[in-house]
Amino acid sequence: MMIKKIVLFFVFSTVLSCQTEKTPLQAVQHYQYKQNLAFGTQESSILTSEDFKNFNGLQFFPIDLNFQVQAVFTAIHDAPVFEIPTTTGRKPLYKKYGLLTFELNRIKHQLYLYQNQDKDRDPAYKDYLFLPFTDESNGEQTYGGGRFIDLYTTDITAENTVTIDFNKAYNPYCAYNPKYSCPIVPEENHLAIAVTAGVKDFKNSEKPTKD
Repeated sequence: MMIKKIVLFFVFSTVLSCQTEKTPLQAVQHYQYKQNLAFGTQESSILTSEDFKNFNGLQFFPIDLNFQVQAVFTAIHDAPVFEIPTTTGRKPLYKKYGLLTFELNRIKHQLYLYQNQDKDRDPAYKDYLFLPFTDESNGEQTYGGGRFIDLYTTDITAENTVTIDFNKAYNPYCAYNPKYSCPIVPEENHLAIAVTAGVKDFKNSEKPTKD
């Protein structure tokens, strides 16, 4: 029932936005819809069979555009390739691609942006950049291992700025299903604030009641 409501909401909002470009709020709503659709569709869901049976939608913090920030991008040239630890024995290869500097809650923060270096990675992800982070909400409101944000080389403007939208922060797959191997967030990418935006912890968040 929950997924049907999500679909109806998306159809309605799509009709309204067909004539105009999406606002930042609509863009986050669209992102949340796509996430719920992927999790709630059997062919694409990563959930265990038991969790899929009871799935009523992911729990998100209320959308807060204060968590959509403009960061200054500083490229890191000739960075060494390193093995990033994961929740399993797998050790994918990454390198630092750049440093993002931004203000959030009137405090200056920095996060490193990484790029996968595995030779057998899918060519479709050649422009993909990996932004993992931990923050003070982990283990309480959000997944203890931190969260990820997807960025791409095309997100870097000619002025060397990047928009980081923490409303689109998502959990690694292993937060939902232990069969997945997920990179462990480097310690250097910890934010000393609680990021109350994006998806909440799946196991500990309050689940809505089925209609």
